[in-house]
Order: sequence, then structure tokens, then C-alpha cells
Amino acid sequence: MQSNLVELDPCSESSFERERLPFTIHDVKQAIPKHCFESSTGKSLSYFFRDVVIVAGLYALAAKLDSWWFYPVFWFMQATMFWALFVIGHDCGHGSFSRHKWINNLVGHLSHSFILVPYHGWRISHRTHHKNTGNIETDESWYPVTEDKYDEMQWWEKFLRFDLTLLLAYPLYLFRRSPQRPGGSHFHPESPLFRPSEKWDVITSSICCGVMVALVAAGTFTWGWLWLVKFYLMPYLGFVVWLDLVTFLHHTDDDLPWYRGKDWYFLKGAVSTIDHDYGIINNIHHNIGTHVAHHIFLTIPHYHLLEATEAIKPVLGDHYHKSDRSLWSAFWDAKENCHYVSNTGTKIYYQSK
Repeated sequence: MQSNLVELDPCSESSFERERLPFTIHDVKQAIPKHCFESSTGKSLSYFFRDVVIVAGLYALAAKLDSWWFYPVFWFMQATMFWALFVIGHDCGHGSFSRHKWINNLVGHLSHSFILVPYHGWRISHRTHHKNTGNIETDESWYPVTEDKYDEMQWWEKFLRFDLTLLLAYPLYLFRRSPQRPGGSHFHPESPLFRPSEKWDVITSSICCGVMVALVAAGTFTWGWLWLVKFYLMPYLGFVVWLDLVTFLHHTDDDLPWYRGKDWYFLKGAVSTIDHDYGIINNIHHNIGTHVAHHIFLTIPHYHLLEATEAIKPVLGDHYHKSDRSLWSAFWDAKENCHYVSNTGTKIYYQSK
């Protein structure tokens, strides 16, 4: 089935918007050094192999110690590395990992299948998110519900969406999409998320995830359920928390506007995201918290994002958003204060229940 979601040209800025930003994509691009748009396959691969070596080393250390005092530390560290591998695959999906498509697809599958993310299925829906960021009607990820929809939601729906359980939502999203845009498994080639021409890409990625499930099942059969919990399930759940936390914080803040109808265009939505500082984790997860520049120019490799961000700040001015709060404070405030948006209006903000 053909996807019915809007997929606009990111560089298209038609003439019907009610309120335009005081700068254009061209203005922003001119401010960024040209080398920031250039990827190096060798450099990108070095980050990928760095992550793989650390993951393998953590497994070897945990197996050698086999101590319950160490396992919580191992779970946190390995979960963080699973998340780092996801970000590597994220660069592959945007084509910013390498100029060679086959390398992007190979490394993307290796990175994502290991953590049970269907690379092409995710890549395609994530493409929709980037082309519709900030558009309440067509965005794909972490978009707000309207006040009427919020009032109609059952208590358990609100619990899953607005309480701490939202940090475990990603596997459900992969299988069922979201309650507001239902009917879209990332594993099924006939999902409305995909075009007919993307069928075999989706099938390939689903098979790769199936192979990983089979390998984990074989390990469980050989070494038992406790092995599964210690060495895969707990790091995987920690990875899911990282993914949901970071992506939630990128797009959920009561200072970020959302748009509907003709008041939206690509650049408006792209700058309606917010950067967060993850401290020592920044380098480990490849500076994914530096998100505003990434949304404007998604082909910038992660190792150029910091430089690109500094370059665009003078151009964006007050339209550049960065949180100065701690991660916990930013998350808690967003969880408590960002519940729905108005049923009407073209430039709208989150409101609290």
C-alpha cells in the first residue's frame, strides 16, 4: 500500500506560509564550513569498530567476573553501547556514514539487527519523521495529541504515553506504530509506512532481525534463561530506555512550537527541536544530543555536528534551542507539563493537564 504521509522536499519553501523565519536554508548552509558536509568512510568505520570492540570487551569482562555486584554496572554500560550502535546505524540510514550506499546498508544492518531494529523499516519511517518534523498532522515521532484526543484517551493509554512507561515504548512502536497513527508494523512489507518499491528492503531487514532472534534463542537454549537475562535482555531494555529518553527530549519541551496546516514548512519544523548535553556520554553516543543542526542538514556526519552547530548559532539566533537543565530535570518537566496541544491554531505549544 502506498504511504499517504506527506513527504516534502526539505529545500522547498513555498510562498503560502503565514509566518516565515528571518533566515533561509541557504543562509544556514552558507554559515557551515563545507567540510562539515563531507563524510569519511574510514573515519566512520573507526567509530563503528570502536563500538564493536567495546561491546565485545564488556561481554568478555562480564563473563569472566560472573558476579552479581558487577552485572548492574555491565547492564548500564552495555545498554549505552547498544545505543551507540543504534546511532551508528542512524548515520547509515541518513547516508552520512559513507558515500557508498552498500557500506551504509551493510553497517546499518550489522548495527541495528544486533539490537533488533529492522534497519530499512526504521530508516523509511525515520525519513518520514525528518521530512515532517514539527508538523502535528504528519510527523512520525513524539508528536503531541490534541486536547480532544487527550480527553478521549483511556487511563491506561495516558499511563503508557505520559508516565515513566514511555521510556519502554519503542518495541511497541516498531510493531504497532502509535495509537494516533495506528496500523504500521516496521517488519511488514505491506505496512502503510512503505512504498511497494521498498518491499524487499523491508523483508531483508526483517529477516536479519529474525536471524538475531534465532541466535539469541539458541544461546538461551544452550545456557538457559538466566543467560538471556544477564547478557541480552537487561542491556536491551537499557538501550530502549536510552533511545526513548533521547528522542523524547529532542522533541518534547513546552518552549518548542508545533505547526499545522499552511503555517508549517520544513525549516520551521527542523529548528523546532532542542539540543541537550549528555556530559561524558556525548562522545560515547556520537553527539546525537546535538540535534538541531542534524535536523536541518541530515547528511552531516556525527563527527562534524559540534562544529556545524557553533557555525549556525549566529544565524538561528533566538530560534536555536538548547536546554541548560539536567537531563532528569528536563525529562521530568516535559513529562509533567507536555500533555496535549490546542485543537485549533496553526502555531501551538504543549499544555499541561
